[in-house]
Amino acid sequence: MNRQRWAAAGAVAVAFVVAGLVWFRPWALWVDKTVDEALPSAAPRTASAGEPSPRVPTAPVTVAHGTFISHEHATSGAVKIVRLADGSHTLRFEGLETSNGPDLRVRLSDAPVKEGRAGWFVFDEGTYVNLAKLKGNKGDQNYQLPADLDWSAYTSVSIWCDRFDVSFGAARLVRT
Repeated sequence: MNRQRWAAAGAVAVAFVVAGLVWFRPWALWVDKTVDEALPSAAPRTASAGEPSPRVPTAPVTVAHGTFISHEHATSGAVKIVRLADGSHTLRFEGLETSNGPDLRVRLSDAPVKEGRAGWFVFDEGTYVNLAKLKGNKGDQNYQLPADLDWSAYTSVSIWCDRFDVSFGAARLVRT
């Protein structure tokens, strides 16, 4: 009878370890995914018949920018919002370096960027929008902003771990 209890306890312990590994995915912390996307370009918008020619620059224009600070994990790099020639907007990371992790998201927020532990948990309060899953934990990457999104209502961007509700790093968006 004692052997059966030990076997059952061992089976339960193994089940907990396997479930923990599946949930936490600790190996992701040591596996980097590098993304190297060029800044997108878009053809200028053309006027319809009888409409005045739009005065939209043909080259991408940076309309907001910031620098990442570390929160739960060491994070560095630059972020900017770029208006393309067709009037659309793209969120761009340049030189991003952070840890990999489970369920990382790119989140725009109206929360202030705070240094240290005080800033780890603020990006799920107030108004925010999850733009997309993070494409990679290193490199240059672009995220098209939805046409109906008023990006100017958001003051910060966070690399957000949705599984553990914590910011890996964040940047304050400064209008240019």
